[in-house]
Amino acid sequence: MQPASPESRVAAFTFLIIAALAAVCYLSDVGSNPPGFHVDESSVAYNAHLIATSGKDEHGESWPLFFRAFGEYKNPVYIYFLAAVFRFTGPSIAVARQSSAALGIIAAVLMGLLARRISGRWSVASMVLATATLTTWLFELSRVVVEVALYPLAIGLCLWFVYRSSQRESWNWSDALWLALSLSLLTYTYSIGRVFAPLLALGLAWFMTRTRWKWLIVTWGLYLLALAPLIVFNLRHPGALQSRFRVLTYITPQTSYARDAWEFVKHYFGNLNPWWMTVSGDPNKDQIASVYGLPPVLMITLFVAVFGIVLLLRRRLVSRWWWFVLFGLGAAFVPAGLTNEYYHTLRLSPVPVFLVVLTIPAFTWLVEARTPSRRILLIVIMVATLAQGLASQWQHRRHADDAQRMKTFDADYPAIILPAAMVASGSAPIYLADAPAVPEYIHAFWYGTIKSIPREKFVVLPPDQGAPASAVVISSEDFCTRCRKLYERTPLLVFVVEEPPRKLTALPDAAMRAEIRPIKVPEHLNAKQATMIRVAVRNAGDAIWRAGERPSVPLQVRIGNHWLNQNLNTVVNDDGRAALLVDLAPGEETEIDLTINAPISPGEYTLEIDVLQEGVSWFGLKGSKTLRLPIVVE
Repeated sequence: MQPASPESRVAAFTFLIIAALAAVCYLSDVGSNPPGFHVDESSVAYNAHLIATSGKDEHGESWPLFFRAFGEYKNPVYIYFLAAVFRFTGPSIAVARQSSAALGIIAAVLMGLLARRISGRWSVASMVLATATLTTWLFELSRVVVEVALYPLAIGLCLWFVYRSSQRESWNWSDALWLALSLSLLTYTYSIGRVFAPLLALGLAWFMTRTRWKWLIVTWGLYLLALAPLIVFNLRHPGALQSRFRVLTYITPQTSYARDAWEFVKHYFGNLNPWWMTVSGDPNKDQIASVYGLPPVLMITLFVAVFGIVLLLRRRLVSRWWWFVLFGLGAAFVPAGLTNEYYHTLRLSPVPVFLVVLTIPAFTWLVEARTPSRRILLIVIMVATLAQGLASQWQHRRHADDAQRMKTFDADYPAIILPAAMVASGSAPIYLADAPAVPEYIHAFWYGTIKSIPREKFVVLPPDQGAPASAVVISSEDFCTRCRKLYERTPLLVFVVEEPPRKLTALPDAAMRAEIRPIKVPEHLNAKQATMIRVAVRNAGDAIWRAGERPSVPLQVRIGNHWLNQNLNTVVNDDGRAALLVDLAPGEETEIDLTINAPISPGEYTLEIDVLQEGVSWFGLKGSKTLRLPIVVE
């Protein structure tokens, strides 16, 4: 074996230096940026702590395959990984965030080592490692304590084993086993893996040859065997793993196959738009793993990746391995293409890994040819990568304390909300009242754990039950009746209950009279668009409408809406509802905000708004006049 050349040793040393700088970059201020802790992070960390200490999740289930949380099920791999860490360190925000950062560092190093294996050059490995480290998308995925933080590493491992096997003329048990295990890791790590991993398994067909086909079938068989626990779980809990998808997708029992196919094509190719990757960023202001408006991919990185693809195709260097990588990049857009949202960085998390891998052909081509023009181009690319990467890092840290970021990560919960509730409650319990879509109770459990507050201090209220008089409540329902507010920040509220819960009674028919007028209602909406409207509601009956302490208490008075077609036939019944927040005597009026959801098909509709008493009747059925407004859905 020939000793490594001085140039190679310098390049290898450079790789180590970049890896060390990557560690500094990823671990720097990771405990405080993002600020606070997202509810999903609290859920993951709290359940990891429970597994580490008791082997049970928050619901008392021993060693669950999937973790029930917030009406859906979280995937197991990351939680068990964090539980193993907590077993030695104890629960901590800093440790949890550092664990995610470590996974991001390892993923970037693995991409660099894969580049070394493919190109045979440490110089190419160093460039790929630097590119991966400075890619905003990968950096931000490693800053949060959620399942997706592990996904770039899982994809990197899968690509490593695929490349390893692709270099062998014939496969064996080792190849089949490692490929099946890596596909299984992708499946159980993040929810998109239930679509993405089977597609990658299908992509292994690129490697089918006369000597490999039997082992390819063995690989698929082993992967199918690894899916058995998931299949059994789904049979025992019908629909549990699809509940979140049903909320996010445009596919419904009412839509046709043709419309679903068109929606998929529209969303798939919409997500391919390079503008959002390099300029506008994820449009979701509440996104956990991206700073709003910050481009997830460096423009120069996308250019090098596309250049790499062009080199492969024009120079006919597309081996079976590179065809698999191109197929994987295409498959990476499929899970997001099945949902309503565009440019969702979490569901598109495989994309940056494949883009970084596709820079390898371009960097190899630039390094191998020692012409001045190519050297100059290479220097320009690396300088641009460094400049854009550092600018992105600066932007990420500059926006750490933005108001929106502070709200997304509930930064004031440990600093203000929990201390205020603790002081006001004294030795009494703190009651937790949550809106279904805002499960802030998990913050109390998690922060209580790391602050050594007994779990018994917190009492979770059922949706239809109010807290007793003098009780201190932390609520995410954004309102309270007959209470003294201690702190308010939408949607969180800390208050003291001033009166005991009241028992509502059914209204007589003569009291079910309402006059409704629009205040803020749009005339046009996009299909499936959710928007907040405001209407004024006047009590035109002969009795007081009583407001309950909670939106979901029995016999609560609410407003709601339906959608009617041009023939005034109902096409969407009971679309949205909003509770009455104050008692309303005859002749009094109040304004109420209501979230409505436009129908899925464009057309001319009538929005019908009515008042109802839960468990009794809609007022319109008792002779009250409803509000009907024309809406054009585009």
